[in-house]
Amino acid sequence: MRAIPTQRETASCAPGAPECARVDATLPGSSLAPGAARAMLRKALTEWAQLALPGAEHLTGRVGDDATLIASELVTNAVVHAGTEVRLRCGLEAATGALVVEVADLHPSRAPLGDEEEAPAHDIAEYGRGLRLVAALSEAWGITYRPGSKTVWARLAAGGYTAGDASEAYPGERTPARDLGAARFLAQEPPAPARDAWRGGSYGDDWLARRPGRDGTWLGRGALSFLAEASDLLAGQLDEDLVTSLTGQLIVPRLADWCAVWLEDETGGHGGWNDGDRAGGSRLARVWHAGEDRIEELTRSLERNPPRRTDPLHPGPAPYPWPEEALDTPGAGGSPGTSLAYRLVAGGRPLGTLVIGRGGIDRFPDEITGLVEDLGRRVALAIGAARQYSRQATISAVLQRGLLPGAVAEIPGVRSALVYEPCDKGGPSGDFYDLFPAGQGRWCFAVGDVQGKGPEAAVVIGLARPWLRLLAREGYHVADVLDRLNQLLLDDATEAADAAARALVAAGARPTAPGDGPQTRFLSLLYGELVPFDGGVRCTLASAGHPLPLLLAPDGTVRTVAQPQTLLGVVEDTAYAGETFEMYSGDTLLCVTDGVTERRSGSRQFDDGDGLAAALAGCAGMDAEPIAERITQLVHEFGARPPADDLALLVLQAE
Repeated sequence: MRAIPTQRETASCAPGAPECARVDATLPGSSLAPGAARAMLRKALTEWAQLALPGAEHLTGRVGDDATLIASELVTNAVVHAGTEVRLRCGLEAATGALVVEVADLHPSRAPLGDEEEAPAHDIAEYGRGLRLVAALSEAWGITYRPGSKTVWARLAAGGYTAGDASEAYPGERTPARDLGAARFLAQEPPAPARDAWRGGSYGDDWLARRPGRDGTWLGRGALSFLAEASDLLAGQLDEDLVTSLTGQLIVPRLADWCAVWLEDETGGHGGWNDGDRAGGSRLARVWHAGEDRIEELTRSLERNPPRRTDPLHPGPAPYPWPEEALDTPGAGGSPGTSLAYRLVAGGRPLGTLVIGRGGIDRFPDEITGLVEDLGRRVALAIGAARQYSRQATISAVLQRGLLPGAVAEIPGVRSALVYEPCDKGGPSGDFYDLFPAGQGRWCFAVGDVQGKGPEAAVVIGLARPWLRLLAREGYHVADVLDRLNQLLLDDATEAADAAARALVAAGARPTAPGDGPQTRFLSLLYGELVPFDGGVRCTLASAGHPLPLLLAPDGTVRTVAQPQTLLGVVEDTAYAGETFEMYSGDTLLCVTDGVTERRSGSRQFDDGDGLAAALAGCAGMDAEPIAERITQLVHEFGARPPADDLALLVLQAE
């Protein structure tokens, strides 16, 4: 986390006063972390106020609002610069009622620099708009270095800010002020020493305050809230093009007349960051202008002049040529306008460039450049999260295709129909199916449901489905296949537990006791074998902890055709047994997962009172495809909300 305290003496350690209340949390190193921090802190402050703790009467007012915004800024800062998980702690001091917010990243930290040392180029202090406001909102703030982590903390006085000149609440000149929230301080012009220290002595003309219809004081009162709300808005987006569109709407016309976002090609985002290089691997993703009739012409101009590549470790604004051919109207004093380019960097990886422009000025005020720089960090986080989601969705889709058969086998004398609806479209499902030829005039089918979802479920399916096919084609019959698959899952779970234990010991942890390791990988499975003969088909099947299959006769009677047996991967030396029956023309076998039988509507389930059997009985006389469609429709209509579990349904009907 790159935040340098304003006063050297505050850098040694954070306040350590006794606390009467504390909340701790570990947040993900992603764009979702700031929103999670705000929600967690708001909930904690509300609960403390209800408990009437010392100083709690202020927690749901200005102090609580400031603390929430400070936590958001510090978490954002940590995620941007460290890219790791973040630890958030907030404590309420017992004696004073003051609130202390601490945010620590998990990035290996350096020792504090001595007075005689100069900060290296890669560790230059960064005072974006957000961190400067953190300094203004805090009674005190600083950095604590510990082995393996770096904590930035801020302390807020219990009663808010009381006394003197409000304008002195700038970094380096902070004094308490009467009756005014700290965010409001920034609506006023600071005294010259603070202005020079904060703005580098080059603030320039406050064009925002002078322009008709512009609210100059917004920069003070609303900037930090604007950043927090922008974080929430951007963090919920999982499409990078939508992120760029929202970025344009956030910036124009509040901060600039127009803006543009270039996105880097993911395959080439690391090398060649020289001042003379054009971002040839980037695409112009979005152009936004306050006048919609100017967007098309501005887009053509910008496409001819992509921004130059700069060092991604220094994403601050760099000059960008004003697009005169598209925006050639001179402003006050003959200046057509000014445009700046910001590198969009997340986790040290360059993702693109944000360019803003304003007509009629010769430079942007430092207030605007700092605010857009902080906004750019949030945009970069959102783009990075969207790209990560896209990669994961692609991987999941490829993995899902690999876990399911590419085609369902056609069986002589048997019509089949399949419905497969994973609940989570973005990840591997826990349900699977298969229907394949096993040789020697046999066809085999399987409908299974793995414990859990995601990667763990994919591991089990990746073991079970190929082994089912292999064992069936080796000539093993139903009971033997289940016996061997059960032992395979138990052996695999044992090996996984041993590997996890060895990893813990290698990391210096104590070995876990038996039963404390990874859970056994188990699944429920309905597995069967079909052998066609003249006039019908012989079916042998077994249900291992799975919803029992139902057989529908042409006259509408329904019966179960298997006995319940133990889940696979749970008990050693379990002997499974198959049951054989014959199906004749019009007989229909229905196999489902518990996403069908346990579909909920309030406290009721779809299969309560043999509901599935009753639904199947109503399908008498229908072919396999209409039966599958009808059962699926009834399952969906049973509850008001969409199904909360995966759903797989296989219909086999003798012709």
